[in-house]
Amino acid sequence: MGALLWLLIPVLAALGAVVWSTWTTRYRKAGDVAELAGYARFREAMEREDAPPAEVDAPPAEVRSDAA
Repeated sequence: MGALLWLLIPVLAALGAVVWSTWTTRYRKAGDVAELAGYARFREAMEREDAPPAEVDAPPAEVRSDAA
């Protein structure tokens, strides 16, 4: 009986692998189209040269930390 319980472990692992692989290879409708559109927007933003760089303000002196 103990041998059957030990055999159950790899059988359950194989079943888990089958479930996981079918879940990861399922058909997704919103896949590449949305990602490619986002990538195109990213490329357009990176190619723009007229956008001014973002300015970073330093915190006021009374807010700065004394830990040094």
